[in-house]
Amino acid sequence: MDLWMKIGMAVLLGAVLLFLLPRIKPMMAASRKGSREEWLGVALILLAVAGFVAFLMSAVGS
Repeated sequence: MDLWMKIGMAVLLGAVLLFLLPRIKPMMAASRKGSREEWLGVALILLAVAGFVAFLMSAVGS
């Protein structure tokens, strides 16, 4: 990738972060909190995905 394209992408990413970060705090304060069961469900799904990825990596490595 050309150097100027990398610089342009970095500037664009910085501008996006600059505009989004001040709006995140009020959105987080206004959002509802997840229950213990919801977070447990999310953790189980992430664990299943990580286990599947580990299985695929071990299957390819053999």
